[in-house]
Amino acid sequence: MSSDSASTLDLAQHFLIAMPGMEDDLFAQSVVYICEHGAHGALGLVINKPADLLLDDLFEQVAMPLGRQDLQGSSILWGGPVQTERGFVLHPRVEDPESKLSAYDSSMTMADGLQLTTSRDILQELSEGRGPERLLVTLGYSAWDGGQLEDELKRNSWLTVPASHAVMFDTPVSQRYEKAMELLGIHPGMLSSAAGRA
Repeated sequence: MSSDSASTLDLAQHFLIAMPGMEDDLFAQSVVYICEHGAHGALGLVINKPADLLLDDLFEQVAMPLGRQDLQGSSILWGGPVQTERGFVLHPRVEDPESKLSAYDSSMTMADGLQLTTSRDILQELSEGRGPERLLVTLGYSAWDGGQLEDELKRNSWLTVPASHAVMFDTPVSQRYEKAMELLGIHPGMLSSAAGRA
C-alpha cells in the first residue's frame, strides 16, 4: 500500500473491535474508540476494560471530593498502554456560551460532537457536582504510528464500524464488546479465532 492510499483511510470516530484471534493480550476482546486517524498515525481509547481504580479513588488522589452522586462507584477504564498515569475524559462537546470555544483548557474536539479533555478544570467541575452529564474516564490511551493500524487491519486483527455513543455511554462496560459486534450484525461466537488465516 502506498503512503498516499494509506492516508485516505480515515477511521476517526470508528470503533476498532478486536478479532477473537488477537495476539496482543493487552488488546484481546477490546473495543477502541478512534479519536483521530491520518497519515501520521492514530489515537484512541479502549472503552471496555476497567482499570483497578474507581473514580472515587482518583478524586481522593487529587485531593478533591467527587461531587457527582451518579458517578460515585464508577470504574475508570484502561484506555491503552500510553501515558497510563494520565487521565483522559471523553464526553460530548461543552462550549463556552460566549466564545463558542471549548469550555475546558485542553480538549480535542471530534467530528461526531465528542471531546477528549485532559485538563484539570473538568475534574474541578465534577468535584463541584457539575460537568458533562455523559462521560467516561480512562487512564492512558492507545496509539499507532503512521501505517501501523493499516497493517494490523490487513492482518485481520480488527473489525471496524462507525462508533455508537450509546455503546460508549449507555451500555454497561461488560457488554460493550458484544454490543459493538452487534453493530455489524455479528455475534462474537460466530467468529473463528483463526479468521483470515489460510
